[in-house]
Amino acid sequence: MRILLAAWSVLMCLCGIANAQDYPNKTVRVIVPWAAGGSTDSIGRIVAAKLTEYTGQQFVIDNRAGATGTIGHAQAAKSPPDGYTLLIGTNSTFAIAPHLYKSLQYDTDASFAPIALLAISPQILSVHPSIPVKSIRELIALAKAKPGQLIFSSAGPGSTSHLATELLMNMAGIKMIHVPYKGGGPSAQALLGGETMLSFVDVITALPFAKVGKLRPLAASTAKRSAMMPDLPTISEAGLTGFESSTTFAAFAPAGTPKDVVNKLNKELVRALAAADVKEKLFNQGIETVGSSPEEFVAYNRVETAKWGKVIREQGIRIE
Repeated sequence: MRILLAAWSVLMCLCGIANAQDYPNKTVRVIVPWAAGGSTDSIGRIVAAKLTEYTGQQFVIDNRAGATGTIGHAQAAKSPPDGYTLLIGTNSTFAIAPHLYKSLQYDTDASFAPIALLAISPQILSVHPSIPVKSIRELIALAKAKPGQLIFSSAGPGSTSHLATELLMNMAGIKMIHVPYKGGGPSAQALLGGETMLSFVDVITALPFAKVGKLRPLAASTAKRSAMMPDLPTISEAGLTGFESSTTFAAFAPAGTPKDVVNKLNKELVRALAAADVKEKLFNQGIETVGSSPEEFVAYNRVETAKWGKVIREQGIRIE
């Protein structure tokens, strides 16, 4: 019996190697855990089209929206680890959600094989023009003068725009009121309409409205200035040293996917992200490409997860 089991194990390993060598040889499903039309969906479709071009096999987007992205993650976690189901997640699902929810249908560390950090999207801390502040320092001073009176909108509980504001409050020692919306679009519209006073807004949304005076940008959320708004300081430069937040996008496969397949996917993804047409399409949407190794992404995510876990604990945030 032991000999048979050993032979079977060897056979399975050999089959895995063969599959890796000719991978992919059929359609690959790419789960996007958000609705069509958002940034994650855009990245998925642009990159999937390039992978289709490179490999000769179809990479097809499967939108599985709901529960702040966790439904799509759960679906991917339960899929066969054969390289034919991939996932594009954001840090709201792979770094933030594990600290927010009492129970998830997956374990972020154990359920997925990281492939690559794909891209980042800066957010712009913006206020309605009626709010009498023109800098981060002035905003903090106003919030301290009116504790619990300033209202901020977000793309939903646990979204990066929500947690970025919690990080801001945590570092500045201020308290504001959170009004969540169902997505970045409705959150931005609430700010533009004066329903809320401030919000972290995607740079591609903030830029045109800032030009016509419908919102006032104060600072960029990222460590470096946004390439689309290079004259705008970062929050760290403007007074909260060390502040850093963005929406980050990464690719995963189900845990147990053969290492050779993961490495091949990483190689093709990095190649796709370096392509001039891909970089241009994403830049025009306010998204900056990265393209990391699996190991680099794991190291990055370890820091990202620890940071957001600390903010969530100290701010007492919990989503049931």
